[in-house]
Amino acid sequence: MIAGYRLLGRERCLHWGASTTEVQRGMPGDELMPQPDLVATRAITISAAPEQIWPWLVQIGPGRGGAYTYDWVENLLGLDMHSADTILPQYQNLSVGESLPLSPSGPQMRVAVCDRASALVFASEDGNWVWAFGLYPDRAGTRLVSRNRITTANRSLMGRWAYQLLMEPASLVMERKMLYGIKQRVENHAHPIGETSAPDSAATEPGAGLLAPSVEQP
Repeated sequence: MIAGYRLLGRERCLHWGASTTEVQRGMPGDELMPQPDLVATRAITISAAPEQIWPWLVQIGPGRGGAYTYDWVENLLGLDMHSADTILPQYQNLSVGESLPLSPSGPQMRVAVCDRASALVFASEDGNWVWAFGLYPDRAGTRLVSRNRITTANRSLMGRWAYQLLMEPASLVMERKMLYGIKQRVENHAHPIGETSAPDSAATEPGAGLLAPSVEQP
């Protein structure tokens, strides 16, 4: 089963939506875990400027803007996720060094990089996980790239196999939903590319129309 997954499904699972260039390109946060046991790089195109995506990204987290994924699944695990459909002003001033709890008993995620409209990186305080988001403008709008770097060295051999077979596919399901959740919220609120507006007001403009979807389909 492990061999079949590695041969037939693992590449797509770990690199859903990402181009070869995006998978191979360095991102902020890579240096925090130079030799991970697992790297998952996933991406989506959003028809908006990076400045319009950033407010949704920076408010992510439990007890904040949520994770834009399946809240009911997250809450079964006690994560207190309630995905926001509006930009929340009280969560727009994230700072390097700030810590966010994933759950009452889970690891704290420390903000390692917070480069407005460019990169947001979280690192778990137990040293096992680095989660980076990068915003890369292109002709269709912006590529939102999510990269997880994880160490499984503290697990048994059976534990590592179980992680591959169960957690990797599960992470794809949740992260794919998250990327589409961000995309849909941004495109529902953003002005089409080329219109002139202030970045923050453009992201929250109630009269903005829905933009044409990108290549990816949910």
